[in-house]
Amino acid sequence: MTRKEEIESRMKEIREEVEKAETEEQVKELDKEVDALKEEKNLISKQETLDKTAKELEIKSVEAKKIEKEEDKRMDIKEFRNSKEYVNAYAEYVKTGNDEEIRALLTENVAESGTIAVPDFVLQEVKTAWEKSDIMSLVRKVNIKGNLKVQFEISGDDAVIHEEGTAAVDEEKLTEGIAEISPQSIKKWISISDEVMDLTGEYFLRYIYAELTYRIIKKATDELINMIVKLPQSATKESPSAAKIELAPEAATIATAFAHLSDEATNPVVTMNKLTYAKFKQVQYANNYGVDVFEGFDVKFNNQLPAYDAADEQAVYMIVGDYSQGSIANFPNGEELTIKVDELSRKKEDLVEILGRQYVGLGVVADKAFTLVAKPKSIP
Repeated sequence: MTRKEEIESRMKEIREEVEKAETEEQVKELDKEVDALKEEKNLISKQETLDKTAKELEIKSVEAKKIEKEEDKRMDIKEFRNSKEYVNAYAEYVKTGNDEEIRALLTENVAESGTIAVPDFVLQEVKTAWEKSDIMSLVRKVNIKGNLKVQFEISGDDAVIHEEGTAAVDEEKLTEGIAEISPQSIKKWISISDEVMDLTGEYFLRYIYAELTYRIIKKATDELINMIVKLPQSATKESPSAAKIELAPEAATIATAFAHLSDEATNPVVTMNKLTYAKFKQVQYANNYGVDVFEGFDVKFNNQLPAYDAADEQAVYMIVGDYSQGSIANFPNGEELTIKVDELSRKKEDLVEILGRQYVGLGVVADKAFTLVAKPKSIP
C-alpha cells in the first residue's frame, strides 16, 4: 500500500471516530490529525507532479537527441551522396549497371541507408530543365501516385445579387466532367561515343542527363500539344473543350482567339511554329508597326504545330491559351530519370546506347482554357 493510500484509509477511519467521539477535545485532536494528513497528501501530490514533469522532460530530451542524431545522420548521408567519391562511383554504376562499388561505399559510410540515390546536382539538372522549358515550365506539376482524376466545370450558373426580403435564389445548376490522367513512360535512346563514355564522374553525368532530359521534355511537350489540338469543341464528361476558329495570320487573329477563352484563363500565351511567327511579323510590318499582332502575349514556339503555309486546310496551326490553368503534368515517382546503358548493340560503330525513361502523366483539365486557330478553307 502506498503512503497516499494509507492516508486515505486513515482519513476514513477518522471520519468514523469523529462520529463516535464523546468530547469536543477528541474532535479537535482528530481535526488536527486530518489537517496534517491533508498537508502530507498535498506534498506527495506535488512531488508526484514534479517527478512526472521531470520524467516527461527526460523523455523529450532523449527524443530530441534522437531526432538530432537522425538529422546529423541525414546530413552525413547528404554530404556523402554529393562527395566526389560517390559521384564518381555513381557515374560508373550508370555506365556499367554494376552496383558493387557504390554499395560498398554505402555500406562503409552510411550502412543503414543502402539506397542508391542520384547525387543532388543530377536531380537539380532534371528539375531545372523542366523549369527552363518554354512550354512545360508553364504547366502545373504534381506528384500523385497512380491515375490522377481532376474535376472540371462544363457549365454553371453565374452568381446573382439577392436583395433582402426577396425570394431565395435558385440553386446553382452545375455540370461537371472528370479528366483522368494516366501516367506513361516517356523513353528516349541516345547514342554516345567512346570518348563521352570515357568522361568521368560529374562531367559524364551532366552530359547524359542534360541530353536525355532535353529529349524527354521535348517529347512531353509535343504530346501535350497533340492533346490540346485534339480537344473537342464541345465538352464531354471525360474531356474539356477548346474553341476552334479558322483565321489566317491577320492583325486581329490572336485577339479573336483570346476572346474565345474562359474567364479563368488569365495568363494566356501564344504557341506556334517559328515560320508562322514570320507570317504575323509580315502583318505587323505591313501596318508600319501600328498594331501589336500578338496583343502583348508571350509567344512560345513548337514545331509540332505546322507552319501556316505548310498546314492543310482546317488544320490547327496555332494555340492561344493558359497552360497553368488548363494543363497538368503528374510525376507519380518524382522527377528522377531512370537510365539504362547498352554497350553491345552498336559496339562495331564504337557507340554506346543509353536509354532515359521518365514516368509522367499529361492532361488538359479545364474547359475553354485554349483556343485552336486553324487554317481557313480556301474559297473556290
